[in-house]
Amino acid sequence: MTVALVDADIVAYRCAASCEKKGIVAESLEVALFRIDDLMTRILHETQASSYNAYLTGSDNFRYSVNPEYKANRKDTPRPVYLQDAREFLVTHWKAKVEDGQEADDAMGIYQTANEDTIICTIDKDLLMIPGKHYNFVTNTFREQSPLEGIRHFYWQLIMGDRTDNVMGFDGIARQTVPKKLEWAMAELADCQTEKAMFTLVQGMYNDDERMLMNGRCLWIRKQEDEMWAFPNVF
Repeated sequence: MTVALVDADIVAYRCAASCEKKGIVAESLEVALFRIDDLMTRILHETQASSYNAYLTGSDNFRYSVNPEYKANRKDTPRPVYLQDAREFLVTHWKAKVEDGQEADDAMGIYQTANEDTIICTIDKDLLMIPGKHYNFVTNTFREQSPLEGIRHFYWQLIMGDRTDNVMGFDGIARQTVPKKLEWAMAELADCQTEKAMFTLVQGMYNDDERMLMNGRCLWIRKQEDEMWAFPNVF
């Protein structure tokens, strides 16, 4: 009785954007909606899910109050013309739930943490901090994330930052790949077998608790309702 937890933000964006070539609409809205149906159907088939929950990010994401620069790099980026139509189609035809106050990611994290036999369906690497089953519907690959690897992924992101969401890493730079000069840190992080060891390593790299806390609260995917990341009680 597997429940598929679908990142409808990405489904909507990819299917809407697929109808444009170099920013110019090349295919009709009907094609975008057909692709949504096709992708959603394929996700349910590949995961052998008996039911699903689809989530869309709404308004008033709490991360904007934590850091006003969160996702500020996206302000001038044009959105696909059909994006709003795609979102509305997911709500009306696929019963997608709009998450106000938080992101779709948070809703998936909360549900998977609280329930058994679920699988998060997304291409977003951020959600790998949530233990349990994961399905990438672009590469068509499955992954089981342990609690230890999930928390390690979070601290990995704290070191690296997130260029897509405009969250800086420990040194004020957001990276997508590990540079040679940080290979030592990632090797040490990989060797850490407790959250205490991970936290100590990353805190030492930041040397700025206030900035580390701000970044952590932007990067952390919720596992409980209204959760805000805080320095763990590991000592």
